[in-house]
Amino acid sequence: MLHQPQVSRHLALFLLLPVSLVILAYLSNASLPLGRSLPSSLAKIRHFSTSLLSRNTTTAAKMPKAPVYFFSHGGPDVQYNTKHPVYPVLQAIGKEITQKVKPKAVVVFSAHWQAEPNEIHLNNAEDTDLIYDFYGFPPEFYKATFPSKGSPELAGRILGLLSDAGIRARGLKRGLDHGVFSGFNVAFDPASNPLGCPLVQVSLFHSEDPHAHFRLGEAVAPLRDEGVVIIGTGMTVHNLRDMRFAWGKPEPLPYAVSFDNALKDAVEADPAVRKDRMAEILKRPDARQAHPWMDHLMPVYVAAGAAGEDRGVQTWTLHEASFAWAQYRFGQVPS
Repeated sequence: MLHQPQVSRHLALFLLLPVSLVILAYLSNASLPLGRSLPSSLAKIRHFSTSLLSRNTTTAAKMPKAPVYFFSHGGPDVQYNTKHPVYPVLQAIGKEITQKVKPKAVVVFSAHWQAEPNEIHLNNAEDTDLIYDFYGFPPEFYKATFPSKGSPELAGRILGLLSDAGIRARGLKRGLDHGVFSGFNVAFDPASNPLGCPLVQVSLFHSEDPHAHFRLGEAVAPLRDEGVVIIGTGMTVHNLRDMRFAWGKPEPLPYAVSFDNALKDAVEADPAVRKDRMAEILKRPDARQAHPWMDHLMPVYVAAGAAGEDRGVQTWTLHEASFAWAQYRFGQVPS
């Protein structure tokens, strides 16, 4: 039993609580003089609260999960080679994303950023440059631009999800590599179809472990419920060493066809068995021909992991020399 002084103190606190909330609400109103003079720490709390409220409102509206994509992005010439068959395909996918999906943000995993064998890195800066991670191309290729804005808040959210999944990760400032900006300049042409939302790039593991990359996708999957589109970029067949033997010939190398077809069967399998089927294809005799190093394949495992119970579908492919250009989507596009 509480003594009389204790009762009084508890009663006073109970009565003061509503008053405190009213004062806090007044201070948080940026349109009022005191609200405009809030310290930066309180302003950040206000911003976080507003963001949280927006997320809860979205959840209440039962917003459908954003689909997941895999882009075969090609080389740094893809944004200049308007006659290549993939060019209108990437344009159409980009318009599907901006005009139908309308994401609040995009998170991208590129084949050209492998961090550590057991640690993920991600770009937590708002403004970044481009990385021209290629050589031997015409001078104008090194003047390419792609306007984008990062999101430190979204980067922090991703770090939290990775930590919850037991995945070591850290944020840093890094430019966008050509696995992102070359294909994105086609899909999200700044002049005709700008992305118009924050873009955060996350690395792969520096490994060829399909299970680790599948788990990476599973870890970030909750972002889909928050209106974030997840995109993996790579190539479904990628053998630069053999390009000199096959480029310009009418028929692709046999493994470009056989492995790409096997990957399609695995990705389009029932989601209950998809993970195992996708892991199994790496044991095929043509797998190492298709990918001497599997950096360009691992992003499709991230995408499949993020897809959860949603089916995958190959929306387009092309077999060319020692490459395959399959594009994939997981989940439904809003009508």
